[in-house]
Amino acid sequence: MAQVIEKAGQTEFELAITRIFDAPRSLVFKVWSAPEHLMRWWGPKDFTCTLAKTDFREGGAWRTSIRSPEGADHGARGTYREIVEPARLVFTFAWDGGNETLVTVTFEDNDGRTKLTFHQTPFETVESRDSHQGGWSECLGRLEAYLASAPAA
Repeated sequence: MAQVIEKAGQTEFELAITRIFDAPRSLVFKVWSAPEHLMRWWGPKDFTCTLAKTDFREGGAWRTSIRSPEGADHGARGTYREIVEPARLVFTFAWDGGNETLVTVTFEDNDGRTKLTFHQTPFETVESRDSHQGGWSECLGRLEAYLASAPAA
């Protein structure tokens, strides 16, 4: 089971979430990079990822779509800004029609486990930040469950 350390960011404009996963860093990084993995865990609890496309290189684009339990589709997109395998991902994130934020995910080895730190900024409102915190927290919960059954890196 992952150790969960969560908090809203230092200001109302940023979100920071830290979790420790019982999986090697190379595997945790890998499941953030490939569509066949993203399809299995991307999105909040009870949502289904219906689309995951990645051009996994610096400057490459990514796109996802998730479907709510009520059947509403929510698309998101971005561009990879920095990829340092297996230590760091930096990418833009925007819901279709929404404002762009910058996401930084770091992956640190923690005695065979992985400390993942997720950071997203800037948010226009505290409500938007808090909504994203709920969604990403559930998404990381799904990631934990997927890692328990994912093939080795």
